[in-house]
Amino acid sequence: MIIKQMMVWGFVILALSLFNACDKQEDDNENFVTEIEEKPNKKEGHPGYIRIPIEGVIPTIDPGLTVDMASIEITEQLFLGLTDYDPKTYKVTPELAERWTISDDATVYTFYLRENANWSNGEPVTSHDIVWAIQRNINPDTNCPYSYMLSILKNANDISSGKISDVSQIGVRAISDKVVEFELDHPAAFFPAMVGLWIYRPLPRKCVEQFGDAWTDHQNIQTNGSYMLTDWKKGKVMVLQKNPNYYEIDKVQMPEIHYIIIPESSVGLVMYENDELDIVGGEYMRIPLTEIPRIKIDPKLRKEYTNEPSFCTYYFGYNTLRPPVDKPLVRKALSAAIDRRLLIEVITKGDQDPATTFTRPPIFGSVPISDGMGVSFNPKQARKWLAEAGYPNGKGMPEIILMHNTSEDNAMIAKAVQTCVKYYLNVDIIIKNKEWTAYVDEIEQPKTPHIFRLGWCADYPDANNWLNDVFHPKTSSNYIGWSNDEFAKLMDRAQKINDQEERQQLYKRAEQILCEEETAIIPLYFYTAPYLVKKWVKGWYHMAMGGQHVRNWSISPDEINKK
Repeated sequence: MIIKQMMVWGFVILALSLFNACDKQEDDNENFVTEIEEKPNKKEGHPGYIRIPIEGVIPTIDPGLTVDMASIEITEQLFLGLTDYDPKTYKVTPELAERWTISDDATVYTFYLRENANWSNGEPVTSHDIVWAIQRNINPDTNCPYSYMLSILKNANDISSGKISDVSQIGVRAISDKVVEFELDHPAAFFPAMVGLWIYRPLPRKCVEQFGDAWTDHQNIQTNGSYMLTDWKKGKVMVLQKNPNYYEIDKVQMPEIHYIIIPESSVGLVMYENDELDIVGGEYMRIPLTEIPRIKIDPKLRKEYTNEPSFCTYYFGYNTLRPPVDKPLVRKALSAAIDRRLLIEVITKGDQDPATTFTRPPIFGSVPISDGMGVSFNPKQARKWLAEAGYPNGKGMPEIILMHNTSEDNAMIAKAVQTCVKYYLNVDIIIKNKEWTAYVDEIEQPKTPHIFRLGWCADYPDANNWLNDVFHPKTSSNYIGWSNDEFAKLMDRAQKINDQEERQQLYKRAEQILCEEETAIIPLYFYTAPYLVKKWVKGWYHMAMGGQHVRNWSISPDEINKK
């Protein structure tokens, strides 16, 4: 078996070497230089605040319009959610809301806001700010990309579809200045996790109405989080400073955050090694995969390197309506022919965790990797399944198309999977790719290709956001065209009960149906977040979702003096 593995991956490496040779592009960012004010003065040493890269742009810091990783990160620093997540367990914790109660039928949630929460201009944060924000965000004219996360509220779907024009009919109301009530369309035990999302966060109504689209400019904005925006040179740098009206100002360790916009991750890595950045990696700016082997053996960098869980899954979906992958045995055979561990070691090189289930541990409702659920690499079993499906040694197998959205990493992974399937099953896979906009259209049913690449990242830490939101046969986008009555009943039941132990078992059974019995998808790996963090950044820890808790970090002058 070892010799065979070496042979097949030798083929993969050779194929990818040719691919890379044809695809290599010249780096045109050699002359990139950050603003002079952001470069440390060698004589003065470290500036005393944290310098964090953002790759590309920061599209918005309006919580209602937030959707990308950079905007999520900034929103976390500027605006309070009703709830937050414990960094170790990802259980829901109080933030703007000190506590909450649930009605007997689990359709009404009442949140009690802390009395000492204020906007950066000193005015109190009230339940009316939450109600107005949600009414504004559900309004179709606002065009909020995450408005579907409000659909759990009563009348939300009818408002977003235009059936109801009065946005005040949505299921949220202010009981008093510090008490807000949510009425749900149906019971949902995971709702306290959802209200931590940016789409639910309070907004400064007077500021938004006075300045319109310019309300997020640094000279206009009012925030209520641990930081406030003091400067924003778009495309260059964003500066945040401690918010003196934050209710726990004494606990904020980091005085300033400077988000530095860079064009590419390779540039950011050079800046980090020149001590112009204090951290790189994760959701800020990915470390180039090709650089990780060097980092791991570098005497200095390897001591600053860490790899943390990221709540995302890289997977291939099957079009379960298109022959021959409409047969579960064919789907199982293809999945069992892929050696995920070697794919990670040879291709992705990011120390990802091989995945055979969908929901990323340790999210509530996930199945621990140690349980061994799903279809693992097993070429002998793969060939047996394929023969039972009527295609012994691949004979008579129709053409199979694997499609991915255009990117070098996706192309390399697809090529590796193609090589594995050909080697172990004698099955030919044709690879196609399209740019993202065209790709999204191409994977819509009924024209969905046999196999297609997607990724999923958590919005909130509950398996409902994974299994139900992505694969429910009737209420999700259901790109895979899959229908399973037991799975649908499990999802519906898990939404309506508050017994967490029972919910855990329901989700476990659902994973077994999706990834093992039906093999409707091919989970490949769970994402990780490689980081480089300077030794002088103290108190640092990684949040796998929702933005980082920079407020709890600090800069150690003693460590700076040691370098």
